[in-house]
Amino acid sequence: MRTPPRFDRGHTDDLMTFLASSPSPYHAVASAAERLEKAGFRQVSETDAWDGTLGGKYVLRGGAIIAWYVPEGAEPHTAFRIVGAHTDSPNLRVKPRPDSGAHGWRQIAVEIYGGPLLNSWLDRDLGIAGRLSLRDGTSRLVNVDRPLLRVPQLAIHLDRSVTSEGLKLDKQRHLQPVWGLGDDVRDGDLIAFLEEEAGLPAGEVTGWDLMTHSVEPPTYLGRDKELLAGPRMDNLLSVHAGTAALASVATSGDALPYIPVLAAFDHEENGSQSDTGADGPLLGGVLERSVFSRGGSHEDRARAFAGTVCLSSDTGHAVHPNYAERHDPTHHPRADGGPILKVNVNNRYATDGSGRAVFAAACEKAGVPFQNFVSNNSMPCGTTIGPITAARHGIRTVDIGVAILSMHSARELCGAKDPYLLANALVAFLEG
Repeated sequence: MRTPPRFDRGHTDDLMTFLASSPSPYHAVASAAERLEKAGFRQVSETDAWDGTLGGKYVLRGGAIIAWYVPEGAEPHTAFRIVGAHTDSPNLRVKPRPDSGAHGWRQIAVEIYGGPLLNSWLDRDLGIAGRLSLRDGTSRLVNVDRPLLRVPQLAIHLDRSVTSEGLKLDKQRHLQPVWGLGDDVRDGDLIAFLEEEAGLPAGEVTGWDLMTHSVEPPTYLGRDKELLAGPRMDNLLSVHAGTAALASVATSGDALPYIPVLAAFDHEENGSQSDTGADGPLLGGVLERSVFSRGGSHEDRARAFAGTVCLSSDTGHAVHPNYAERHDPTHHPRADGGPILKVNVNNRYATDGSGRAVFAAACEKAGVPFQNFVSNNSMPCGTTIGPITAARHGIRTVDIGVAILSMHSARELCGAKDPYLLANALVAFLEG
């Protein structure tokens, strides 16, 4: 067992940088790729023939990244150790005809993505970011990271019942942000503005995947700065930890009995059913091609998958001091108590006893404490990419994460040490 890791605030500082530079899944995978490139990884194209060379490689597809490191001595049947996560977060996304307005206000038409806490998007300064598709078939990332949009809440004078009956929002009528004044609303205004922001010629953009984000930066919070407040920690916190862990084991020079992998998918918040989601073919295709490019057969592929383990890392619920009765009475994960092991006997999480043993061994090796999480029996349990990964690929999967508050808010909250503890546990897991 290693000495318990002394908290390195540098990891959390870098997480804050990662969160701020990743307002969309497309930016998140670009940020992860940049960190992996510095660790010696190189991008490979899905349309090219792959070779069996050693070292770190990664594939980008939309808002997803699969990265892996083939160590010295790896056989075609060598098993994988996978850290799984997702890059998307609930938010407000721009509709195909974005320009709208009424009563002298210019507005942007948005659709609700995933299950956001809608009230957290009110009266908040919002930017806009995402991917622009161009006439030549390429794409360009865009990020207007300054106050551009705002969803104004109705004044209490016009809704006296809000304090007694609670806030009631109609997703179609009440969440369309304003971004200017004027009655002359013309199709193409937003896209023309974004073309200018991205330094593109007028009329160059023919498609877009755009979303809003809070422009308030991540920050330490509390008397002793022991808390971290920021956007998209569900689940970029895990993407960042997995990226850092993979880069660490790839550059350590240690012999590795497994092939370490980072699999960060898009579209988890709406079911994972896409070509970049965990329920799609991306991960299986990459792992198979890795086996075959090293001279492996279908028998080698079967052997490799049979010995593979995936840690599905996603944020979970810390016990809420104002709503403790909503949690299981004997399972109260605390901030900075170490990563949580998620269990649900109805397979909303993929953890079983053998998976628990794998995670416990990694935490013991790293000197990292961990906590157990189950839902209150009276509350519906959420789910993750874990059960999907296990069922689709026949891979033993364990659900873990960091306990946070305000999940699915525009800004979430966790202990400042927990991201570092998670990364240390992931390093030990990937090392075997």
